[in-house]
Amino acid sequence: MGRIVEVNEAIDEIPDNSVIAVSGFNLLVAPEYLILKLFEHYKETGHPKNIFLEVNPIPTAPNGVLDRVMEEIYNDPDQDFLSGILVTYPGWSPYLQKLIQENRIEGYTWSIGTASWFFREVARGFPGVITKVGIGTFLDGRQDAGYLNDLAKEKKRCKVQPIEINGDEYLLYTAPKPNVTFIRGTTSDEIGNITTEREGAFTDILNMAQAAKSLPNPGIVIAQVERIARFGSLHPQDVKVPAPLVDYVVIAPKEYHKQSANIQYDPRISGEIIPPAKPRIPEIPLNIRKVIARRILLEMVEIIKKLGRPILVNLGIGIPSEVAAIATEEGVQDYLFTTVESGPFGGVALGGPDFGASIGPFAIISMADQFANYEGGVIDAASLGFMQVDKYGNVNPSILPGRLPGPGGFPVISFGSPRIIFAGGFTAGKRDIRVKDGQLKIVKDGSIIKFVNQVYKIVYNGKVGLERGQRVIYVTERAVFRLTKEGLILEEVAPGVDVEKDILTKMEFKPKVSPVLKEMDKRLFLAGKMGLKEEIKEALS
Repeated sequence: MGRIVEVNEAIDEIPDNSVIAVSGFNLLVAPEYLILKLFEHYKETGHPKNIFLEVNPIPTAPNGVLDRVMEEIYNDPDQDFLSGILVTYPGWSPYLQKLIQENRIEGYTWSIGTASWFFREVARGFPGVITKVGIGTFLDGRQDAGYLNDLAKEKKRCKVQPIEINGDEYLLYTAPKPNVTFIRGTTSDEIGNITTEREGAFTDILNMAQAAKSLPNPGIVIAQVERIARFGSLHPQDVKVPAPLVDYVVIAPKEYHKQSANIQYDPRISGEIIPPAKPRIPEIPLNIRKVIARRILLEMVEIIKKLGRPILVNLGIGIPSEVAAIATEEGVQDYLFTTVESGPFGGVALGGPDFGASIGPFAIISMADQFANYEGGVIDAASLGFMQVDKYGNVNPSILPGRLPGPGGFPVISFGSPRIIFAGGFTAGKRDIRVKDGQLKIVKDGSIIKFVNQVYKIVYNGKVGLERGQRVIYVTERAVFRLTKEGLILEEVAPGVDVEKDILTKMEFKPKVSPVLKEMDKRLFLAGKMGLKEEIKEALS
């Protein structure tokens, strides 16, 4: 059973060449104190060394402990602490990105959902994850296989291999089984039962512990908590990791046990209290971001009307995340049940380094179970951002030469959702585009073309999506496209926009133009509410 110990007593048990799984969705359930003490122990003793980390997505935030550790490693040309990492989102650690880009450690990346399922599958004795997620993308073994540098391609410690089952194509994701796991909870009792009542999510902590404990070669699990309770005082249904799966429990100082990057503790995030109904909020300023978010919401309203009920959705970072605020402004928030990758349902999702937490969720489930909702198409729709779109409808949301933010949850969500609304500005770069008098005024356009002949890396494969029967549209402030077997077709244009000058000449390829080209809904470009609440009520009555 889990013994409550001083941190170095636990760290002393970690051998060289360990594979360490570490929980943490940004700083949600991130065991920062254990990470810090692990590195300090290495600096003092030279051990443990040659560590390989498996993190999902990454247990840090800007200037967080892991990022500071990576900075020290980067500035030490002789470091032999870290040999490599499997990470689903290295974006919050610039020094980790540099270490990978300069080929100083092995770098591998998968999608968040696939990594979540990996720990569950390894725990039950499977070699890895079998899934269709990633087919035809940079994660596919026939493309980049998730290798982030040449050292990873040489070592191949983590692999993504195409396999066939009953004549159908899948990918097999494999990685080393962890022999050590760092997890975090709120409370441990005297024998090591772990609860998470003050956390914003509990992500993969149970499956990570099981993975370390499973055969062959069972390893050790170390839990970071903020307090100790008497044995028998914790409600059994609150225990997320039972004591027989925990070897050591360490009490962390407050500064290394924050609820999220910018929040020490807010009971609304952990669902301990439900916030009161929002007071009347001021109208959101009308600009091109609001136009795009409104158009996403219009699409979702059509889905609500078609299905005759509220819908379950995922809203990605960037402009899609603003849809929830527009829905509240319109009074239709009760028709959209939002989800966050880390596990929350409902509430107001936070952004930036606090992403993963929600204010006032009505439910929080494990991350693997949340991604089952995405991969299995349990959700009704998703809206995700894009950085590049090509003539085949392929999407690259974030990857460019010299830039290494990682795929996050994008590959699984975009693969599984039956309806996808990709959204973003039509161009990028410095621009001056105004919404005035019910029209779009392009005073100065962005110099960076986003609709390209070929995306830099395929993270969503349009052909695979169509074969799966997905309905896919691409929403911008001036145009709406739909994906067809013949490629993108331009279906809507904003009032005040010249199709040839403002759209077609700003694309590297020529899309098909619908013979019935429509003007985007004028309500998108006018101040005041769009009347969506009344529209939904009438349709559902």
